[in-house]
Amino acid sequence: EHAHYTHRLTGRTFPTAGGFGTPAMLYTDDKGTYITNTRDVEPSAITELGEDLANSTQSIMDVCRKHTTQLSNERLDLPAAPPHMLEPNLWMANTPGSTLFMPIGDASEQVLALLSMAISNGNIIMDDDMGTTAGNLKPFIESGLLNENKRTPLSVLHQMAYEANCSELAFMCHNMVLTLQAMGLGGLYFNGMNRWSILGAFEEQGINGMGFTFVRNEQWTVPNPVGLKGVYEALCPPWFSDMRTAVEAFVTRKFGPDGAYAHHSRGPWKESASIRKGITPYNDEFVDCLSEVAQYIYKKHGKFPGTFSTVVMNGFVQAVHLDTEFYDKYYQPGSYLSTHAEHMKVWH
Repeated sequence: EHAHYTHRLTGRTFPTAGGFGTPAMLYTDDKGTYITNTRDVEPSAITELGEDLANSTQSIMDVCRKHTTQLSNERLDLPAAPPHMLEPNLWMANTPGSTLFMPIGDASEQVLALLSMAISNGNIIMDDDMGTTAGNLKPFIESGLLNENKRTPLSVLHQMAYEANCSELAFMCHNMVLTLQAMGLGGLYFNGMNRWSILGAFEEQGINGMGFTFVRNEQWTVPNPVGLKGVYEALCPPWFSDMRTAVEAFVTRKFGPDGAYAHHSRGPWKESASIRKGITPYNDEFVDCLSEVAQYIYKKHGKFPGTFSTVVMNGFVQAVHLDTEFYDKYYQPGSYLSTHAEHMKVWH
């Protein structure tokens, strides 16, 4: 039967591990701060655009605008000073006139999706720190759901999830930089800004950031961002009472009435309904097993995932109008593209 690894069938401009598709885009400019979240757009909104390039481009923009939420009427209040920003970036990052893009990923969903893939192929999740299974998995071994000869280290699965999230966000940023060049905008893909400051960990010091919720623990060096209430909530506490209820929400996103594999949903296949009907949803035993491992991780570390932040942010893209006169004065010819030279005439 058709595989059920993919979590979202929505069209996108960047690759995503297993089709999980967890990222969203934060951005800020002189008019405010925003989040664009198209990860749960009905697939038909993208697949039925047609071959008319101009109308297709407009349709894509309309979909993005429809799924953009303005979070405030002011630019991100990120101080141009350590520890919020590294010294090499103080002169230019998030300055007036620029647009700063900050993609984020939901690692809780990424880990649950990878765990589901591993368990559906019979893998026993091992806590390689302790040399034991990640939870009481004996009943699932005895039932045949898990294969005693197939073992996946939890540390490796965590690493895979983080790498996948970082790769997706990097692909997004790279494609944006290519778009800047095509439009004739200046800018760069860079790091060196404090993601905790950006998301809102210093709210008590008057730096609001993006207003994300954080979970704090005196044993942690930094707090853990878990999402933005009502807008982008991770699949873990405090949004859920425990990981069992988070897993149930995860399963509903895939197989529920509005899920990727709901029988009435449209999709990329010519016979979507018949293909979806041939996909077997997770049974109760599978949900029990996934919940056991997820709750084990949460109980051991006090957060989910256990070894890195729940909301991942690893790089930024900034867009500006290029000062071509500066390059004409100090640089060799060819230091910028014809699109940069013509940007103001073409776009303004």
